[in-house]
Amino acid sequence: MRGKSKKLGLELPLLPTTTVGSLPKPPHLLEARRKFAAGQLDAEELHLLEEQATREWVALQEEVGLDVLVDGEMYRGDMTTYFARNLEGFKISGLVRSYGNRYYRKPIIVGEVRWRGPITVEWWKFTQGLTRKPVKGVVTGPYTMMDWSFNEHYPSRREACLALAKALHEEVKALAKAGAKIIQVDEPAISARPEELPEFAIEAMRTVTRGVDAYFINHICYGAFEFIYPGMLELPVENFDLEMSNSELDLIELFREHPFSKDLSFGVVDVHSHVVEDVATVKQRIQRALEVLKPEQLWIDPDCGLKTRTREETIGKLKAIVGATKKVRSSLKESSKPAYQRSE
Repeated sequence: MRGKSKKLGLELPLLPTTTVGSLPKPPHLLEARRKFAAGQLDAEELHLLEEQATREWVALQEEVGLDVLVDGEMYRGDMTTYFARNLEGFKISGLVRSYGNRYYRKPIIVGEVRWRGPITVEWWKFTQGLTRKPVKGVVTGPYTMMDWSFNEHYPSRREACLALAKALHEEVKALAKAGAKIIQVDEPAISARPEELPEFAIEAMRTVTRGVDAYFINHICYGAFEFIYPGMLELPVENFDLEMSNSELDLIELFREHPFSKDLSFGVVDVHSHVVEDVATVKQRIQRALEVLKPEQLWIDPDCGLKTRTREETIGKLKAIVGATKKVRSSLKESSKPAYQRSE
């Protein structure tokens, strides 16, 4: 899979480091978004604050030393509702509980779903213009959009999902046309009904990615992966981004039984914990990953988006990722030397 990234002109080091997508919004931006929702702030003022927060997070990602950056999603509220508001065929319901004390406004499919124009492209272009490092395009996938919405239009879950896939394919094409070489499709819900993976979830992802020249990452979290593995490897992507540390790396044993055949973005810090892992802990997790994966297959990142962590926790976790990765890279380089060089 690393061959495709090279073909696209991506010069990435061994064990590329990245983060999943969302980063914590600064308090003043959260307040501005609240005022905007209440009609107390206009869209232009909010947009300027979102741009400034994006600039700050790009600078911090570069300072920490990540290899592949994200825009941090300063302009998004919820990953599903944001896209629903920008597609035809949706209206938005009241608040629905997601998990813990977090809520979102659940979309309702009320008509034919259509792409009416770029949703994330301008933000990707803005962010990429701030750095020479590659920036991932990030979209919410069709299965999750379908599963986390009420469907009042399509006769089945399959038809709703495939309609969303066609619309999101247009967004992915627009991102690639703008220059995005790495595109992540977030599908946290894809293990919710394992029987639907072969029935239509794979077909939907095939629709999203078909004919698009990009390195595709499929991010899955909150999942009972044992129910969709190894079948999930049929999804037409180059890389899977999986939550590993929150489940104490138990998937490693699954990979011993059924070898992982694609690239893997391996979550080495737990985004659900306030504890900031130290470099030694993260290094040990990377070494565990290398028990079942070749170094060329492995990317290093957090379990999921970091939007629920504080700024300080986020920076601490990312520094641990980069610090541990550098140590592992160094040890891999050393072990690859001929014996006579290692002994010098």
